[in-house]
Amino acid sequence: MKKKLLSNKYTLGVIDILYIVVGSFIAALSFNAFLLPNLIISGGISGVSTITKSVFSWDPSIVQLAFNIPLLLICFIFLGKEAGYKTILGSLILPAFIGMLDFIKPWTDTPLLAALFGGILTGIGLGIVFRAKASTGGTSIIAQVIHEYIKLPLGMSVALIDGLVIVCALLVFDGEVVMYSIISLFVISRTIDVVQVGFNHSKTVMIISEYPSEVKQAIFNTVNRGVTNWGIKGGYGNSDKQMLMCVVAEQEFTFLKDAVLDVDENAFVVVMSASEVWGRGFTLAKEKPII
Repeated sequence: MKKKLLSNKYTLGVIDILYIVVGSFIAALSFNAFLLPNLIISGGISGVSTITKSVFSWDPSIVQLAFNIPLLLICFIFLGKEAGYKTILGSLILPAFIGMLDFIKPWTDTPLLAALFGGILTGIGLGIVFRAKASTGGTSIIAQVIHEYIKLPLGMSVALIDGLVIVCALLVFDGEVVMYSIISLFVISRTIDVVQVGFNHSKTVMIISEYPSEVKQAIFNTVNRGVTNWGIKGGYGNSDKQMLMCVVAEQEFTFLKDAVLDVDENAFVVVMSASEVWGRGFTLAKEKPII
């Protein structure tokens, strides 16, 4: 058992390193092909390095490496040694890839296309790195600290920190450049969340009906999803009732709604988005119904 655990831990470590390398390469490719040549300030240290490249002609890879050193100390203090060790790799390899890929010619000279496709590619790269519970250094370390301790979504945390860098860009570039940068920042943050959570959003459905058993059976027969019973007390009549909770995939919601209304057209239903669901039927295979 101990050998198996060690083997699994080793395998996960190799996969994490692979995520960091691949994600950093994608982010570096996006920086050189889209963001830097079109002066798109995507936030973070990469955005700072774009500003210093424009104003002082400083090498972006050197600037990013210099900023990463004090931020690595913050990573060790607030995110722990494991994240710190992984972030060291990302902090070193991203500037290295940026320096290695500086021969790449711009893939477009249209700022809007650069903001959109550079944002998507950068978001994919950072999202892959974040899946390894690491970062490429820079202000993404601060974003991870905010995510860990304040519990803001990771994409929102990145948008908050990188937005401050874009505000600073107003001092150097004109408003049009900054507007394109804001578009890129939004695309990056949304893409990171998609990489982290995925496209398959689900719905949490809360149902209060006079016929809870029949509604439950209709849900079983229609979408084959589990249902949780909650005992509640009505506020108006102070009577005991049952509330049913069911989580379904987004594409199943219409079938569930029709099944509930077929049983009880006066049912009280509340629907909420569930961006991430773990468990049988979602991250695990459904069990076959017992006949």
